[in-house]
Amino acid sequence: MPEVVVRCPAELAHRTARTDVTVTGADGRPLAGAEVTVAQRRHAFTFGNIGFDLVALANDEPEAGPDGGGAHHHLARLAELWLDLFNTATLPFYWRRFEPERGRPDTARLLRGARWFRDRGVALKGHPLAWHTQAPQWLLPLSDDEVEAALRARITRDVTDFAGLVDTWDAINEVVILPVFTAEENAVTRLARREGRLGMVRLAFDTARAANPGTTLLLNDFDLSERYERLVEECLEAGVRIDALGLQSHMHQGYWGEEKTQRILERFARFGLPLHWTETTLVSGHLMPPEIDDLNDYQVPDWPTTPQGEERQADELVRHYRTLLAHPAVQAVTYWGLTDDGSWLGAPAGLVRRDGTAKPAYDALHAHVKGEWWLPETTVRTDDAGRFTLDAFLGDYTVTAAGSSAEVTLAAGTPVAEARLS
Repeated sequence: MPEVVVRCPAELAHRTARTDVTVTGADGRPLAGAEVTVAQRRHAFTFGNIGFDLVALANDEPEAGPDGGGAHHHLARLAELWLDLFNTATLPFYWRRFEPERGRPDTARLLRGARWFRDRGVALKGHPLAWHTQAPQWLLPLSDDEVEAALRARITRDVTDFAGLVDTWDAINEVVILPVFTAEENAVTRLARREGRLGMVRLAFDTARAANPGTTLLLNDFDLSERYERLVEECLEAGVRIDALGLQSHMHQGYWGEEKTQRILERFARFGLPLHWTETTLVSGHLMPPEIDDLNDYQVPDWPTTPQGEERQADELVRHYRTLLAHPAVQAVTYWGLTDDGSWLGAPAGLVRRDGTAKPAYDALHAHVKGEWWLPETTVRTDDAGRFTLDAFLGDYTVTAAGSSAEVTLAAGTPVAEARLS
């Protein structure tokens, strides 16, 4: 049988599938001996990035961006770079910014942003539903019971309003530190001292699940120590349904390396849950000093990208992604920021410089996601039964013949598929 086969590194074989595709006409009859073009359209694997900047573009806000009157053009260029590499956007639902005045959430603006991404074939994730940081100030005078009611109402409202657009959420963020957080007074931490970590996780997950039973809910944390493992164990033993574990990897102090990353993967893969690397960064300038315990404590007025740092970032980024994709438990990787402009802590952690030009890291990742890990457009002729074999990366493909096309999803455990042209 004719074959369309992608060249795949051996360590990524679990990211591929082999399926016999029968090409049929609109009448359902197999097209024997037809010349068919096969083109990959999307990875099944989540290659994500935050979509914060592009919400402004979706809302036609030309004042946003670093260059004054030319900002809209700048954002349009960022959108091109974003869409050419990533397939999933994380949208900002930081409660203090989203609802700075009680009862007046920024729903309409973020809905426009979500629809903008959806119309371009991008999947969406919301971050986060519950978090002590960025809790609104108007919660502070409320009693604990009133804070709980407000938090439940916020979760229910936003999960409901965005259902069908945003169906994956960081349900609760950074629970390990939540009850002992002291950087600022906030009502969510106060509630956590009463409810405990498990109680807060259950509150967030149960409320979100009730609002949208089909949603995918993550527990997400930067603390990848044994404390996070114990929290996961406690939640699972208590019957809390966690759909995926979120692991943050802000490597402002330097690349963790393959061995450390693999050790973390094995420690959290033992729970049998999909792993999402939800927040990943590598800097392209000087590294944050190793003695800094809380990354938020290091903020400098100017943290420039450098040519040497950019080459290092490109090398380390590809190595990090290779390590993650090689592990079968990893389902998603989200890089935390496309551009240095407005990046977290002012770090040169973006894949694009402040002036909108791509760094070597962008080009290197693109060369893998849309190159080494991508099926190039290929032509094949079907056999006498109208079939060919597609052996390629899991994902969505377009099959075209005689000016008509059909979509085929290549999934694990699907030995046969039909491409009915229309």
